[in-house]
Amino acid sequence: MRGTDIQQGGLFSYVSLESRVPESHPLRGIKALLDEALEGMSRDFERVYAREGRPSIPPERLVRASTLQILYSIRSERLLCEQLDYNLLFRWFVGLSIDEPIWDHSTFTKNRDRLIEAKVARKLMRRIVRKARDARLLSNEHFSVDGTLIESWAAVKSMRRRDGKDEPPGPGRNPTVNWHGEKRSNETHVAPKDPEAKLFCKGKGQTAKLNYMGHVLMDHRHGLIVDVEVTQANGTAEREAALRLLDRHPSRERRTVAADKAYDTRQFVADCRERGITPHVAMNISGTRGSAIDTRTTRHAGYVVSQRIRKRIEECFGWCKDGRPLRKMKVYSQRKVEFVTTLTVGIYTLLRVTKLLKPPSLVPV
Repeated sequence: MRGTDIQQGGLFSYVSLESRVPESHPLRGIKALLDEALEGMSRDFERVYAREGRPSIPPERLVRASTLQILYSIRSERLLCEQLDYNLLFRWFVGLSIDEPIWDHSTFTKNRDRLIEAKVARKLMRRIVRKARDARLLSNEHFSVDGTLIESWAAVKSMRRRDGKDEPPGPGRNPTVNWHGEKRSNETHVAPKDPEAKLFCKGKGQTAKLNYMGHVLMDHRHGLIVDVEVTQANGTAEREAALRLLDRHPSRERRTVAADKAYDTRQFVADCRERGITPHVAMNISGTRGSAIDTRTTRHAGYVVSQRIRKRIEECFGWCKDGRPLRKMKVYSQRKVEFVTTLTVGIYTLLRVTKLLKPPSLVPV
């Protein structure tokens, strides 16, 4: 018998959001680990919110909503709030009931400073790493370091001379700028909206853009990211940040650190050995220079293994730039860029840890 197409909504619904989400849905494991980490950050949230006045949106919900935005590559907070209005899965993940109204998209901008002040992204990252360490997913002995460029939201054509001798910009939102015959550099020009972003090119023949530089430290056992840092883009930032990342993860055991050719300098190798770390950096040999390491390091089988595993660090960069914030920032200042970068890398680590903690499915014989 053919059913009738009657589109009449019911007055009441007795089905909960919890029952609509399948037990095998991957967001269930992510939500469980995220809620466990947020539960231990309640005191941190209390310090940045007033004790009196009108209750604001719970910061835990803002963090969960930002997690969804990163996981599903939603390009703006406005579209995220639109999804939260009709997507039942997103409502369940954030903790909203089916009848609860959605906040305005500007709420993220207004509360971002509070979350930065509470160091939410950094503390969330540490709790996820601690969970991985308790589950014996980390070796704490073998690491890899690498850096990547993070394009600033400021446009190159918005740069102005530091001495103020350039002509005022033309009318309109996208004025025409003539740079012919004028040399631009970080010493002579600056972007007024994002003065901490620096002109930097990836290599010879590449276009110079306003960039920041993100640095990550990866553990070799399962390729988990254990730390992240954001600096201004310059020629020595990668090596300087790598040493700071290693110093934040001390160990009594002898450690190794793998890296690409950009880290093959005598100063970096000497600094690693001074810290009791064996540098497994790729040898950068050309017609005019030699490598800072020799066969005393490269002859061991561990060097070959480190060079093979270190390439997994690019998986993090690829994931974080695939329609996600690390491809091009939409916030200004290094402080906000570091918050967004740390949160994005932390969500990537959360996703990996969830998959590693999930018991293997039974395969019928």
